[in-house]
Amino acid sequence: MTSGPITPPLANKKPQRREHHGDVYIDDYEWLRDKDSPAVIAHLEAENSYTTARTQNQEPLRQRIFDEIKSRTQETDLSVPVRRGNYWYYTRTVEGREYGIHCRAPISSQDDWAAPLISGDQIGLAGEQILLDDNVEAEGHEFFSLGSFDLSDDGTQLLYAVDIEGDERYTIRVRTIATGENLPDIIPNTSAGALFDPSGRYLFYTTVDDAWRPDTVWRHEIGAARDTDTSIFHEPDERFWVGVGITRSRKFLMIEAGSSVTTESWLLDASDPTGDFTVVWPRHDNTEYDVEHAIIDGEDRLLIVHNGGGAVNFELVSVAAQDPQGEKRMLLPHDPQIRLESVDAFSDFLVVEYRRDGLTRLAIDRHDASGLTELDFDEPLFAVGSAGNPEWTQPTIRFGFTSFVTPSTVYDLVVATGERRLLKQQPVLGGYDPTLYEQRREWATAEDGTRVPISLVYRRDLVTPGTPAPTLLYGYGSYEHSIDPGFGIARLSLLDRGMIFAIAHVRGGGELGRTWYETGKTLTKRNTFTDFVSCARHVIDAGFTTPDQLVAEGGSAGGLLMGAVANLAPELFAGILAEVPFVDALTSILDPSLPLTVIEWDEWGDPLHDAEVYAYMKSYSPVENVRAVTYPAILAVTSLNDTRVLYVEPAKWVAKLREVGADALLKTEMSAGHGGVSGRYSAWHERAFNYAWVLGAAGLNPSESDN
Repeated sequence: MTSGPITPPLANKKPQRREHHGDVYIDDYEWLRDKDSPAVIAHLEAENSYTTARTQNQEPLRQRIFDEIKSRTQETDLSVPVRRGNYWYYTRTVEGREYGIHCRAPISSQDDWAAPLISGDQIGLAGEQILLDDNVEAEGHEFFSLGSFDLSDDGTQLLYAVDIEGDERYTIRVRTIATGENLPDIIPNTSAGALFDPSGRYLFYTTVDDAWRPDTVWRHEIGAARDTDTSIFHEPDERFWVGVGITRSRKFLMIEAGSSVTTESWLLDASDPTGDFTVVWPRHDNTEYDVEHAIIDGEDRLLIVHNGGGAVNFELVSVAAQDPQGEKRMLLPHDPQIRLESVDAFSDFLVVEYRRDGLTRLAIDRHDASGLTELDFDEPLFAVGSAGNPEWTQPTIRFGFTSFVTPSTVYDLVVATGERRLLKQQPVLGGYDPTLYEQRREWATAEDGTRVPISLVYRRDLVTPGTPAPTLLYGYGSYEHSIDPGFGIARLSLLDRGMIFAIAHVRGGGELGRTWYETGKTLTKRNTFTDFVSCARHVIDAGFTTPDQLVAEGGSAGGLLMGAVANLAPELFAGILAEVPFVDALTSILDPSLPLTVIEWDEWGDPLHDAEVYAYMKSYSPVENVRAVTYPAILAVTSLNDTRVLYVEPAKWVAKLREVGADALLKTEMSAGHGGVSGRYSAWHERAFNYAWVLGAAGLNPSESDN
């Protein structure tokens, strides 16, 4: 413990006037936006010192939680190998090293589709070849992130792109695999997702504008000077991001431009990589679509999942690849109870992913008259999805399954027979027993009568429903992003101390379909916040917890949710953990020069040009609605190099909270981005810090929370 009083740093007030639509707002802390100012850095460091001092008594608990995460994790591990071409590709980790090592090993024959089974702390496969060791690439850097990783079709070249700042700008390099040497080709300041064309002669990549928006697609010829690269597509509309990809069939290169509500795609025959892309469907406001190439009855078809013509939850049609704007064939019609999410095409079957009753679903269509066959599971809450399926002619489907109590599990499904092959389940060391844990679904009633789902998990022997227990309630509720039930090793450190973990599936997310999203955005955004408050009231009224034991957590747009509910119902919470929180929303969305602002107008509305949107956002933007009430304890965690939610937002929020006497802490990672620190051990330390604070806020004394 520290001795003597601990005084929080107070940010100087330097009033700046903001005026829009006749409304004047005086911002005392906008000066904190100047990242290059020594005074700003000094203030952030003073906040870090204060947070360190205030949480010093939690250090033993933090260390125990870190040790628990580490002891439950198989540190030397191997991902399930994925076949591509003549090799099995996988990533492995080594005890004591922060990052993964990307490797491959040869297949035994062209008919070798049975993925090698992984056991124990297996180090690698026979004939292993290391392609890229992230630990080597990260040497000398405080931050490391891999944004692109692709192999040429002949398996001789590797493309990879690295960010060492956390600002999501990557430098592309190309490596000759046989020698391990890099070619002279170096392309800085790119976005993520670069790839080779099938010939391996060209690579395609995207760059960003001054607002960090990927806006231009480039073609680079291997061996040529960067200044000879060709700009093949530019998107001038600031609402749209662009990306480049290739179909699984390797038949078409594809460019997609998308806003939050509108998409447009272009295709190019991959055998002619220097040719011109042609549009699939011209963009139409508020219509989204995804394109996949398939061969059906010997004909090249494009499968299009779209929400045009009133198909709110999306439908699936096919069109001729040579005439995509011609006749449409209906494959899966719109269903108001099912949110169709994606279709993946293979040479002999389709894989369809969708949502029903708030849960993800997976089904197979074998290109025959049998229709869709849905995979069934025997748990009440779960998440399932296909992944690791790059090959057009593969006879199996790789999919992952998880729940609150089942660690991430990887299967191969033999499509012809329906056989499921268990390939690997995430190891949980130390004798994890899933039967000790209970998962369940509750329903809260929102202010307008809407039923809002809540997912909960807890230990049966430590928690008795009806007897209040410490509870962590998580929420997000934006961009139609769903928070699905999933397993977490770190979370066991909460559950095994008698804490309930719950997710509030509030409007603005996508758990219950597109309408669930539409009624939690723009001028209905307050539903996201009031839904979360209703979920908090429900877990209290149902006897799961009490306000003195309830802590809320959310990050990014979920951090906006945290700031809003702190203002709406501070009396319901003992603590609020806000990670990279979007809490100065109105100021950010008013400034088109800031990263990602204009593209966000489809999500939040355009307050710069619309007085109604301005007034609505001002009514909930957390910084502008701090008031003289008793707030719960608040921990705001941010990163100096975050380009999505700038550090200045939580810095201003904490300064405003201090004005009304709130117990608010600010922790800034000085060498990280939106996703926090890089490296698994560093991430475990960060999670241990947050969880120790959560346990303390929920009333569990740090020195007594290991019973």
